[in-house]
Amino acid sequence: MHDPKRIIIALDSSDSDKISNWVMLLKDTGCAFKLGLEAFVFFGPDFVRRLTWAGPRLFLDLKLHDIPNTTAAAALAASELGVWMLNMHASAGPAVIHEVRKRLQERKHPPLLIGVTVLTHLTLEQLAAIGVAHSPRDWAVMLAMSGKEAGLDGVVCSAHEVRAIKEACGGDFLTVVPGIRLPEGDANDQKRIATPAFAFGEGADYIVVGRPVTQAPNPLAAFQALLNS
Repeated sequence: MHDPKRIIIALDSSDSDKISNWVMLLKDTGCAFKLGLEAFVFFGPDFVRRLTWAGPRLFLDLKLHDIPNTTAAAALAASELGVWMLNMHASAGPAVIHEVRKRLQERKHPPLLIGVTVLTHLTLEQLAAIGVAHSPRDWAVMLAMSGKEAGLDGVVCSAHEVRAIKEACGGDFLTVVPGIRLPEGDANDQKRIATPAFAFGEGADYIVVGRPVTQAPNPLAAFQALLNS
């Protein structure tokens, strides 16, 4: 059985009632939750505060990416919402990451700072189309190494890059893995997907699961099936 504390449920919806219901149904399992850009744009910072006040660990998935001062200011504002984890694009570069880390250290309890490496819908061909002459795994490792040196606590990556990133950055460098599907599930818009067992077998610290749980007729039963998968 998987450890529920290592599972992050993605709250992907433009319906605040649905999101609140998912949290109420699942928060006693010990899992964490991820609130993304769609819900943040719809409902704003006050909604984030209400979720964090309810007690669960919240990963605010905004994938920040701008010049150093702008990104750092946004990250500091997000940290004041009481979130457990916050992310930014690792491709923003060391200067941006360093500035974000410096500003977050102003807080007594800063959130974990995680860098997005290669989005799980990107393939080798799609990377080449935007001028990246590396495989997804090689590019993810390069971004992770650079990000760790600049101050990241870990990265978001697919399960297929976890082992290489751990080897390059050390076992205590966190890996957060989206694109998780149960063996019988649909890939939807993801490309580099994996099962929970594969992701944890590769060394993932956390997995992010959305539709296989939230779109199930009984999300709590689906979560229990995920734990046992």
